[in-house]
Amino acid sequence: MTTHTTRIAVFCSGNGSTFKALFQAIRNKTLPAKIVLCLSNRARCGAMEFAQQNGITTLHITEKQFSSFEEFATAMVERLKEHKIDIILLAGYMRKVPDAVVAAFPERMLNIHPALLPKFGGEGMYGIHVHTAVLEASETETGATVHFVNEEYDKGKILLQRTVPVLPYDTPETLAARVLACEHALYPDALEKLLTLQRS
Repeated sequence: MTTHTTRIAVFCSGNGSTFKALFQAIRNKTLPAKIVLCLSNRARCGAMEFAQQNGITTLHITEKQFSSFEEFATAMVERLKEHKIDIILLAGYMRKVPDAVVAAFPERMLNIHPALLPKFGGEGMYGIHVHTAVLEASETETGATVHFVNEEYDKGKILLQRTVPVLPYDTPETLAARVLACEHALYPDALEKLLTLQRS
């Protein structure tokens, strides 16, 4: 009896540090999954380069390539189906995923957020803005959250969270570095949990 290998698409926009952490963790944990597609709104970025270097298919797709947002959303769903994608992981994808894509992958699309949702989430809360807000609120702890993606920013059901202490002399940059290290460990664990849930 053969076990199905879950086919993963990773959506990226940046240098790909989270993409690389996922790629290595899937290999090291020998999870029954494989990243088969790197989708980006940017033709050139670190994540796309890493994917190409590791034999992963890349897809540059943006709204600007189509005459309407609806055409763009439809094309994205079609491309994902062509690649037989089972799960989508957002890893620094700096665009809102079209509702049509969310609808096509219910409970099969995850995002990671650099705070303990529901705190410090929503539109505009990304990157250094999150860590600045955490410090301005005098929080004693922060962390990372992996959640299912729905039609609203950072509002999907939480799958896994992990805390990170806020230290007295933290700057947004020092806090960001510690939270990022937490994210790189948390995301593969969340993926493993989702795979287990899907097989139970």
